[in-house]
Amino acid sequence: MVQEGIMLGHRVSRSSIEVDKAKVEAVEKLSPPISVKGVRSFLGHAGFYRRFIKDFSKIATPLCRLLEKDITFNFDDACLKAFEELKKHLVASPIIVAPDWSLPFELICDASDHAIGAVLG
Repeated sequence: MVQEGIMLGHRVSRSSIEVDKAKVEAVEKLSPPISVKGVRSFLGHAGFYRRFIKDFSKIATPLCRLLEKDITFNFDDACLKAFEELKKHLVASPIIVAPDWSLPFELICDASDHAIGAVLG
């Protein structure tokens, strides 16, 4: 039996479940997007975890406005604040427990041009 491994972005061992430090560092080092495609990619990743971020849609509103049709790309202070706030939530350690295998659960998956993710719901 495997003593320790990475599953769904978490280091799982016999004694604990922790957020994988490499994933946290990668998100912490993200620079603000410089194009509509970058904003779309970031919001796609962050949106995958939206159920764990209180008021996600309120926080992401300035970034979502950049995706509207016929809008000039202007990454202003409100967008930077929203980007940093979402990054802060993405690297915060959620309270996570091992699933109760006797109960049903849902596995939610998502993929993009750059990444794939999964969440137990």
